[in-house]
Formats: sequence, C-alpha cells, structure tokens
Amino acid sequence: MTTAKVLPLTGGPTLTDAATAFLNRRDLDADTLRSYRQTLARLRTELGDGVLLTDLTAEQTAAVFSTAWGNAAARTWNRHRSALRSFTSWAAARWSMTDLAALVERRRENRDTTKVIDRHLIEALWQRRDLPLRDKTLFRLLYESAARSAEVLGLDAGDLLLEAKRGRVRRKGGAIDWILWQSGTARLLPRLLAGRTRGPVFLTDRRPGPARTPAAADLCPVTGRARLSYERAEYLFKQATISLDPAGAGYTLHQLRHSRLTHLGEDGWSASMLMTLSGHRNLRTLGIYVQPSTEAVAAALAEHDPGRRRH
Repeated sequence: MTTAKVLPLTGGPTLTDAATAFLNRRDLDADTLRSYRQTLARLRTELGDGVLLTDLTAEQTAAVFSTAWGNAAARTWNRHRSALRSFTSWAAARWSMTDLAALVERRRENRDTTKVIDRHLIEALWQRRDLPLRDKTLFRLLYESAARSAEVLGLDAGDLLLEAKRGRVRRKGGAIDWILWQSGTARLLPRLLAGRTRGPVFLTDRRPGPARTPAAADLCPVTGRARLSYERAEYLFKQATISLDPAGAGYTLHQLRHSRLTHLGEDGWSASMLMTLSGHRNLRTLGIYVQPSTEAVAAALAEHDPGRRRH
C-alpha cells in the first residue's frame, strides 16, 4: 500500500493536511475517490480546515453527520459513514487519534435482502498482500465490472482488450456484450496472464486428473490447467472475506456485484447507466440501486417502456 507523506507540523497535521494526503493515494479508483472527497469536503467545511486532526472528537463528527445527512436516505448516510471509517482507519495508522466514526451508527437499508459490503471493507480487501494474484484479480474484476460471476469466469485470454479495459462475454440469455473495468484490474491482468494469449483467464491451481478431464475449451494450452469453477471461486471469496465480515461467515460473489451496483447508485448513477455496465436486461430490476428521489429514474423507465404510465 502506498504510504502518503505528510509534512511534520507543530502539534500534528490539520484535518486538511490529512484529508489531502488520504485522497492523493494512488490506490483509490475514480468512483471511490469522488465519494470520499464529498465526505471529507463536508467535514472540512463544518469543522474547519485548520483544526488539528488529533484534536477532533467522535462527538464532533457525529454532530456533522446529524446536521449534514441526518435526513438523508439510509444508503446516503451509510456511504458517508463508510468514507469516514476508511479515512479514520488510514489516519489512525499514522497518528494517535480518536476513532472519529465511533458514534456514527450504520442505518438499516430496506431495499434488498442481500447485504451490501461497506466500501471500506472492499478497499481493505484490495490492500491484502496475502491474497494470490489470481484471486485478487478475479475479485477486483468482478467488483469493477459489476458483471455476473459466470461471465467473468467464462473469459478467455483472447476476449480481452487490455488497453481498452474491456472484455467480450456472453451475457445471460446468450447475447455477446462487453464488460468494462478500471485501473485496479488493469494493473493486475497483465501480471496474471504472463503473456498467455489463449485459454481461460482464471485457472485452477493444479492440472486436472485423468478422470476429470474438462472440455478442450476449458483447458489452458500453455499450462494444462482448467478453467476455475464458480463453486471454487465462491469458496475462495468466502474464505478471503471471513476476517472482514463482522458475522464471521464471509461474503458471496453475488454480494460483491450487488455492492458495486449499490455504491454506484449512491454516487448518482442512473438506472440506464447501471444497465449498460452490468448487463441487466430489465431496467426495473435496477430501481433499488438508484436514488428514489431523482426524476431520472422515471424518465429512464419511460424511455425503455413508452407504455409505462407516470403518476
């Protein structure tokens, strides 16, 4: 993980100094950076640019949250809370300070029974150095693309356009489409492929035994290893996230996709934008991810369904 350099100041860094260093990290993707910047900008406005980071209290940040987002939707509140927790965890590793998120409780979101993984937990997963390259690349690609697990696991090396950050997949129902990823995945994929131009992108750890020879399309002609299965990928993700899950059960691959769509919806993506990214075929199924107060949702639905009546 890149360690941000903060110039030593009398009495320690100010909130502005710490926030600037936190946001200047190279490991934050564009969407996460935009979300974190919104939260920290509000904290700086309410608490003051010159306040010493070590002088701040949990009561002060809780008061800011109550004023700024007390009447906001639960997922908006939780998005800013996640940003605060990520910032506090990062800063606490550098300076002795109070847990600024201690009094900001997560609010229950009654939109979907699938549990959303907090952004700061997703970020913590990307920082793990003990994860194998294959697993980290798979998890990051699944999150950034918001694609279905079967689509990503079905990728072959020849399907990838690395410079364009996209890959050709077969969507649910058989349609051929493209999935997109960001710089985090773009840095990992070339290392994983190691020059391979044919065969599955994600491979098993070992070659299959004689009694379990898969179809030729699921074998790598270079390594002799087979395509990674959904069951194995699900197991690996659960094991990798047990330490992150407060319940200690680990998360599922579906939760990873669900969390990505939720986070993008919190960042203001419309239903039609999410549909383009994720490959959903029914625009209405994305309504749970879009801010309910926006007119853009109704407009997008009407565009795709002219017969829909607006009330």
